Amino acid sequence: MSKRPAPQSGILRIAPYVPGKSDAGDGRKAIKLSSNESPLGASPKAVAAFTETASRLADYPDGDSTMLRQTLAKAHGLEAERIVIGAGSDELLHMLAEAYLGQGDEAVMSEFAFLMYPIATLSAGATPVVAKDRDYTVDVDAMLAAVTDKTGIVWLANPNNPTGTWLSDAEVRRLHQGLRPDILLVVDNAYAEYVTAPDYTTAADLVREAENVVMVRTFSKMGLAALRVGWLYGPERIVDALNRIRDPFNVSAPAQEAAAAATTDTAFIARLRDHNAEWRSWLTAQLRSNRIQVPESQGNFVLALFDETAGPGAAEIFAALCEAGLITREMNGYGLDNAIRISIGSEQAMRRLVEIVKARLGAAS
Repeated sequence: MSKRPAPQSGILRIAPYVPGKSDAGDGRKAIKLSSNESPLGASPKAVAAFTETASRLADYPDGDSTMLRQTLAKAHGLEAERIVIGAGSDELLHMLAEAYLGQGDEAVMSEFAFLMYPIATLSAGATPVVAKDRDYTVDVDAMLAAVTDKTGIVWLANPNNPTGTWLSDAEVRRLHQGLRPDILLVVDNAYAEYVTAPDYTTAADLVREAENVVMVRTFSKMGLAALRVGWLYGPERIVDALNRIRDPFNVSAPAQEAAAAATTDTAFIARLRDHNAEWRSWLTAQLRSNRIQVPESQGNFVLALFDETAGPGAAEIFAALCEAGLITREMNGYGLDNAIRISIGSEQAMRRLVEIVKARLGAAS
């Protein structure tokens, strides 16, 4: 009987991550509204900083991302030595799973959580445990009820992708208070720059107060998705553990320079937030009807859920938009077969999308 190398058992249980489509598939130019990218591009300061590094491409980057950590610390009132820089927040999620999960462990996540959480969990040999949402929002009581003596990590996206819903500071704290001190609470604030809800806070203060909380952030949603830069703020012992397994030179010099410049470009960040808030609110109001449910979102996207008994379903609307050159995100991988996720884009793209959706729904009446 022949033998061959076999991956760890958890690897074969992973459903590969499928990113949103980027084109219409027929060569036509399309408007991409599938990946929650910045509708205004990148910060001009970040572009200039990236370009300036062209003369230094032969040099290794700073393996500790010192300048970027210091810039983030100054901008957010944090301690630079408690920040870890990753090649996108995805690398940080995998590092956390590698460090704090193993065979026989479990990780709790919400029903419609970011797909990287089960992937990171399974990669570490642990088992994902799913807690039901309530009205497409993380249910703190259900999350706590899912915790067992095997739980090593609780993953929380706030705001959540793909629903856009969020937990208030009080609810995040209630979740944390219900966890044993040996359970790591990972709060993923990937969309923090877009939040306008007054009851929302990032997890930075909670990290300062506890030894079992980390906050994860990313530059991908604010214009630097191509560069893959994420960051984490956590307790010193957790930061030390992650730095022991972090790949050397894991973030390129151009990415570090651009991310630092983007951090200081507060005018661009404000313009991005204002544009998003205006068109997120407009799109939500335009889509909501007896046929489309749109949960209140604090991300740079909205989730549109279609009543297939009353008219065209998500697949038909997705196809119609794709035909018109507007690429949204199918939600089958999240168990939301009746939904599409729509990134906030330009005014022109938002108006055209609403026009097509209303026309398709009207034609079916």
